[in-house]
Amino acid sequence: MLNWRLPKTFESTDGSIVFNVIGEGPPLVLVHGTPSWSYLWRHVVDRLKINWKIYVYDLLGYGNSERSRAQNVTIENQARILRQLLDFWELNESSPCVVGHDIGGAVVLAANLIEGFQFQKIILLDAVIISPWITDTTRHQQKYIECYKTMPRHIYEQVAMAHLRTAFHKDPGSEILMNYFDQWKGEEGQFAWFRNVEQFDESITDRLEKLFHELTAPVKLLWGEYDTWLPPAVAHQAKERIGKAELEIITNAGHFSPEDNPAEVSEKIDIFCR
Repeated sequence: MLNWRLPKTFESTDGSIVFNVIGEGPPLVLVHGTPSWSYLWRHVVDRLKINWKIYVYDLLGYGNSERSRAQNVTIENQARILRQLLDFWELNESSPCVVGHDIGGAVVLAANLIEGFQFQKIILLDAVIISPWITDTTRHQQKYIECYKTMPRHIYEQVAMAHLRTAFHKDPGSEILMNYFDQWKGEEGQFAWFRNVEQFDESITDRLEKLFHELTAPVKLLWGEYDTWLPPAVAHQAKERIGKAELEIITNAGHFSPEDNPAEVSEKIDIFCR
């Protein structure tokens, strides 16, 4: 039974963002990716809240944050919203450690390299960092977007669910899987899924890569051993291009490594961010 919900709200320039602040200690910001939501972090939060003050939120258009048909949910705009949140949380002086998963990694990098927010340390977890990063399934959806948008709903839901399953290395079980997929059900869920797909654009990572030389915070790459969306080879390429990044592999984990192996993910976050 789902018991994860973020109780606080921040009014960004683009809509309401739900968030929570949990625990005591130095600040740690967690940024999820697509097609997940902050639920991805629940086991990590439980393990780290003793030693860290954790800031967690749902991206615009995801989870319980505001969703509307005309939203700009691009990585660039998500980075602008993250910068607004960081200012709202008054984290400028404390310079938090930050973890970005999937497109959350690119959001974190853009918040730093484009929006100018200085993090103490950056962890990129199974993250969108370099091009190409759009999966073959998503690229096919972009090519035939109108067909997917108008696909009968029960067919769309089976297609989307099948794709979501491949983000896990271990079988999450039907309850956990549905906790991820519920936000994408029905007419509005189908519209939101393909609205997001339409706005995926690899030009942002091309732009970020040109700014890697400006990274001053230590960077750690954490990667699921069995990530099929962004295979570990991508992590090795990103490490070479960033130059000074460290890389560690999360064992027995796929793309959703905080779900597959939260203990190891939490331990590596804790050690690096100290």
